[in-house]
Amino acid sequence: MRTFRQLIPLLLAVLALQLIFRFGLPYVWWDGQAIFHWWPGISGFWEQGNQIDIVQQISINAILAFGMTLTILIGGIDLSVGAVLALVGTITVSILAGGGAYNSGALAIGLLAGLGAAVALGLFNGLCAAKTKMPAFIITLATMLIARGAALRFNEGRPMHVPDQETFFLQLGNGRLGGVIPVPVIIMLVIFLLAVLLLHRTRFGQHLYAIGGNREAARFTGIPLVRVEVLVYMICALLAGVAGLINTSQLYSAEPASGVGFELNAIAAAVVGGTSFTGGKGMMVGTLIGAVIIGILDKGLNQAGVHFSLQYVVKGLVILGAVYVDVRRRK
Repeated sequence: MRTFRQLIPLLLAVLALQLIFRFGLPYVWWDGQAIFHWWPGISGFWEQGNQIDIVQQISINAILAFGMTLTILIGGIDLSVGAVLALVGTITVSILAGGGAYNSGALAIGLLAGLGAAVALGLFNGLCAAKTKMPAFIITLATMLIARGAALRFNEGRPMHVPDQETFFLQLGNGRLGGVIPVPVIIMLVIFLLAVLLLHRTRFGQHLYAIGGNREAARFTGIPLVRVEVLVYMICALLAGVAGLINTSQLYSAEPASGVGFELNAIAAAVVGGTSFTGGKGMMVGTLIGAVIIGILDKGLNQAGVHFSLQYVVKGLVILGAVYVDVRRRK
């Protein structure tokens, strides 16, 4: 019951955004004739195709946000997920493109190589964060630059087309179950369920809350801080790798410069969903709803023709408001 009460404001926010973008809202602006106006909303916003597009578009951000939630829960952060996403895509496609005709072996090697690179970077982040006194912000900022530079080395930074014969890989981002439900949404929901079980039904999840709540107390209770922290960053990087595969499939090409700013959207989804930046507090279901809120904002503002610069302003205000509410709640 307590968990449901915590989710009520988020669910109301989703409902409010849906109503606003469908039916509009009043606004004040002097146009030489009147001050008060009514924006009529978007007539097709509630159409099935549009709502499915929203869910599909949030899948990548939600997957990144699930991993980001784990890192924030222990008082950390991972700024490298956007660059890791790009690197995984370039590694995978470079192997697929070099395989000639369709080859299941090349596909398996490409997927393993891409995800393996992501996990290796996560291992590096985790070891540095756990074994040194460097802030996670600085460590993952450095990893972000390293991964971005490595991605840009492929094909001299130019996009690499996914071979047309790689139908299985292309289905990851563009397929639809029964012709309706996008495959990325199915992958997102599977990862969500696994993340919920990991966080709320295992001892590992309890350790994350303990570390984020009081690190020293967690150490004295015998929680293996180093092992837990390393695993958290490895899981976060792995999820970034999965998101990178989906993103590359959706684009039909590996874009070495893709993923810029994706880490900020992931942080926004986690924070809006109630994950506290101070650590020790957060829920995966809240993060999922946070990703939905960010997705509705992106889709609605785009369809409303709002200039992209103002879209950044709106999302910034939403994040600021979410953090302010969290601070007030803690007081």
